[in-house]
Amino acid sequence: MATKTNPGRFFEDYKVGQVIAHAVPRTVAEGERALYHALYPARHALYSSDAFAADCGLDGSPLDDLIAFHVVFGKTVPDVSLNAVANLGYGEGRWLLPVYPGDTLRSVSEVIGLKQNSNGKSGVVYVRTRGLNQNDEVVLEYVRWVMVRKRDLDAPAPETVLPELRKVVPAEDLVIPEGLSFEEYDFTQAGEPHRWGDYEIGEKIDHVDGVTIEEAEHMLATRLWQNTAKVHFDATFREDGKRLIYGGHIISMARALSFNGLANAQMIVALNGGAHANPCFAGDTVKAWSEVLDKAETDAPGIGAIRLRLVAVKQGAAPFALKGEDGKYAPEVLLDLDYWALMPL
Repeated sequence: MATKTNPGRFFEDYKVGQVIAHAVPRTVAEGERALYHALYPARHALYSSDAFAADCGLDGSPLDDLIAFHVVFGKTVPDVSLNAVANLGYGEGRWLLPVYPGDTLRSVSEVIGLKQNSNGKSGVVYVRTRGLNQNDEVVLEYVRWVMVRKRDLDAPAPETVLPELRKVVPAEDLVIPEGLSFEEYDFTQAGEPHRWGDYEIGEKIDHVDGVTIEEAEHMLATRLWQNTAKVHFDATFREDGKRLIYGGHIISMARALSFNGLANAQMIVALNGGAHANPCFAGDTVKAWSEVLDKAETDAPGIGAIRLRLVAVKQGAAPFALKGEDGKYAPEVLLDLDYWALMPL
């Protein structure tokens, strides 16, 4: 009898140019917002208050930018990273439309690169993913690369194709939601007085607060975003017997922690690059710091763009820890994320 179950794709199953339409569209609602804000100390006003969002020119409060990212990402896991060793990095990400309660999201990915590892047991797959709403409008796009196991170690290595990716999304390519204006921005309700002009390139901000990662919360988050990667669920899948904390959980935790010092970095509009530098496990305590990498004015009323490096570290990290003299990430560094956000002038 032919099997009806799906073991997931392995490295040798991918071909450059392959297009994968991912299964099970998802209608998102206020429940996703409530669960997201329960899992993370997320307090950015634009994503918390319909009244605040209306004062900023929107029809209401969109769902958090990272909710859209996690939902779109989660759709891709059964086809891209079910048999992953690790999700390695991101690039060329842009948020193109706000996502509102009631929108239905689906995902489509194209394989744009392949490279077998020297050990012959795995390889790196590069995909460009687009998230679309019920009107077939692209709300989000990004590239990610993931290390995937081989099923057949004797399968020949594919021709190496490495995509040429821009290191930074140019400021002129940032998409600002239609109607968004920060001319009537209420700094008191937002929680901090710091404007775009108050930040200097090169400035580093210690976000002070920390959160100890719990197994139960991580598992809830992983299920919420329908991420089925085995390394996050099955404790027998890794030699150390530990479930790997989903990288998106660390991204959202660090972004939420960054509110203390960056409360007015309201919307993420681009993801320039990102790396999950070291694994995170339940019991680790996560803290975060940011560095201002660049600033740009926009054509939107009262709105500036700020480029930030967001770094998540665990206990034992030195102040503003990142890389050692050898150029490698310090072992306490969990995440290195480079993104553009919108902030009032």
